[in-house]
Order: sequence, then C-alpha cells, then structure tokens
Amino acid sequence: MTVRPNASVDVVRRNIEAVQNGGDFAVFDEIFADDFTDHTPQQGVPADKDGVRALYTGLRTAFPDFHAEIHWQAVEDDKVTTFKTYHGTHRGEFLGVPGTGLPVQFDTIDVFRVRDGRLTDHWGIADLLTVLIQLGRLSADTAL
Repeated sequence: MTVRPNASVDVVRRNIEAVQNGGDFAVFDEIFADDFTDHTPQQGVPADKDGVRALYTGLRTAFPDFHAEIHWQAVEDDKVTTFKTYHGTHRGEFLGVPGTGLPVQFDTIDVFRVRDGRLTDHWGIADLLTVLIQLGRLSADTAL
C-alpha cells in the first residue's frame, strides 16, 4: 500500500504536533514503525525507535515548553522534508549543560520516510551550535 503524499505529511505533522509539541507517546507508538531507523542519530542515542523515544523524552525534560514552528514541508516520493524552528525554555540538562532558565530556539531540517502510514526512516540536521551559544557555553566569535 502506498500512502498518498498528503497522508504522509499528515503523519509527519502528527509527530511534530502531538508527540514533539504535546508529549503524546501513545501517538508515538502508533506512528513510528517498530523497525524505524534514524540515519543521523544524536551522539550517544541508539539509531532506532527506542533512541528517538529517549531523545524526545530528553528534549521534553530539558525544555518542558518545547514546541516546533513549522515553516514549510515538501514531499518527494515516500519522503517528507520539514524545515522548522524549535523553541523552549532550558529547565533541565541538555548537551551537558544544566538548566539555565534561558529561552532557546534552533532550526532543524528533518526528512522522514513514510510507509503504510508509519515513520520508517529519518535523516536530519539540527543547529545545536546555536543552542550552545544561546546557553552561554560558546561565544559566536569562538564558534566561527
């Protein structure tokens, strides 16, 4: 069964809105395939469904008000690409930095493969250098 492009976008948006923004892990279990593979996992995070669950849980712990602002999405074949900005207040440890109470925002580009209404693969880039600068761990001058 092939999922039509709009249905694929809907699945990716459910991940962003219900899981990432809302912390609804029942939806996570529904839309992530059991054999999910993250082709660009964060350092120290397994490249599977359990790793993504740990990453999302960690983000929601570090930034309790974590939410994404979607700028645009595009579909090609069975892949949905999303450009978005994450926002949140740093309340818990993230990237080895204890909670600071500072607001942060950073851009990401994610590509998810959708098959049969489930997320099966991920590739992504997140501007985590900007987060470290916003948290005062690096200066913009030294980062260049």
